[in-house]
Amino acid sequence: MTGTAITATAANLPLDNSFATLPPDFYTRLMPTPLPAPYLVGVSTPAAALLGLDPARLAEADFVALLAGNAVPDSARPLAAVYSGHQFGVWAGQLGDGRAILLGDMASTAGPMELQLKGAGMTPYSRMGDGRAVLRSSIREFLCSEAMHALGIPTSRALSVAGSDQYIMRETPETSAVVLRMAPSFVRFGSFEHWFHKDKPEQLKLLADYVIARFYPQLAATANPYQGLLEAVTRRTAHMIAHWQAVGFMHGVMNTDNMSILGLTLDYGPYGFMEAFDAQHICNHTDQQGRYSYAMQPQIGHWNCYALGQALLPLIGDTDAAQRALDVYQPEFGAKIDELMLAKLGLARAASPEQQEDDRMLFDAMFTLMQDNHVDFTLFFRRLGNLRAQDPAQDAPLRDLFLDRPAFDAWAERYRDRLRQEGRGDAARKLAMDAVNPKYILRNYLAQVAIEKAQNKDYSELARLLTVLQKPFDEQPEHESYAALPPDWASHLEVSCSS
Repeated sequence: MTGTAITATAANLPLDNSFATLPPDFYTRLMPTPLPAPYLVGVSTPAAALLGLDPARLAEADFVALLAGNAVPDSARPLAAVYSGHQFGVWAGQLGDGRAILLGDMASTAGPMELQLKGAGMTPYSRMGDGRAVLRSSIREFLCSEAMHALGIPTSRALSVAGSDQYIMRETPETSAVVLRMAPSFVRFGSFEHWFHKDKPEQLKLLADYVIARFYPQLAATANPYQGLLEAVTRRTAHMIAHWQAVGFMHGVMNTDNMSILGLTLDYGPYGFMEAFDAQHICNHTDQQGRYSYAMQPQIGHWNCYALGQALLPLIGDTDAAQRALDVYQPEFGAKIDELMLAKLGLARAASPEQQEDDRMLFDAMFTLMQDNHVDFTLFFRRLGNLRAQDPAQDAPLRDLFLDRPAFDAWAERYRDRLRQEGRGDAARKLAMDAVNPKYILRNYLAQVAIEKAQNKDYSELARLLTVLQKPFDEQPEHESYAALPPDWASHLEVSCSS
């Protein structure tokens, strides 16, 4: 399916809404709440291209009104979906789209994409919230959605941020904003948990059949399509989290209501990218127990799949069948993270089990060394590509990241021994490593600088940073400062669930 070139007004935006074909108890129909005097803050050109939209047109009044939720296309069928979930491992009961409204799905070059306004006002699922999002959190979601896509990590996308001078209260008064985000589907693990815990098997089956027909059609003719669904989602989740670990991304709030049924990174809140390496790092200030630390993410991903398995069990019909579906998680995660780590170190997969075990020991020693020296995650892997197999005298830029340089030298010699076993040239290896080890990531302080300028109506830094992040593997010498170690003041930045 291809994107549609839009030449008319925003009112003519061609939308369908497949989710709205489900019965009314799956959602509430309602219109977004208008945002006072909205204006455009930022647009992702690649996301616009995906939909066949001209980014320049999105700055015009009719499109700004749409992006802010002040007007909807004639074909839209706006709704807020209901779901439930486990939050920090505790059953939280009914949740739902408390500040998000689905407009519908639109043709794109990647297939139908649902368009959802986040921050578009109160819904029946807002609980004690005001249904709004602040400019700060909206910019963070906008930037990270597009940064993760450019890194090759499965994710929802973000088309735009629209702002307003309307103030809303968080820890302090902040101006409000709306993100238009995009994904093939926003169905979550918690969407299934909702009907399981309400003991509504008919609705549970309707939702599963909808997801299978639309996103996993190959399962429909299998002996047990619901077991197949659980296995497919478990596999995608394992792969997604392996990608997170390989790039040092921490989601921050891996509740089951934030887990995508398509294995997409969803709901960007108190996320962070690893800087000084610490496997126990917690990016979410709210997470006092460290449930969602970097080291815990693979385990929590598995736990969440078990929660989904429990919800699907009435359809699967057999505990052993459900367990077999869940059993793919650990081998799939292990194989994917090994594949990604080998690529990051510029190595081919070893042929013998003994050499594969030696490689894992090399990885473990590397991470122990990084932990002991609090080495910047991104800079380490990027500079590792410059290491020469036969010339340790050239190691200084990489070696200088370590306080314990003799310990680095010892590990580097082991690494060189492994490189010599392959005989790959330094230039070819560097080219391959630079293609998987980003030079640029969305460090919290970079986002904060862009946010503070945007809060003063200067959107130039937001646009510049987005441009840098859309080419994370390129050298971009004109943007070298964006790849530097964070300044001292950045260590005081905190993000929490309110972010």
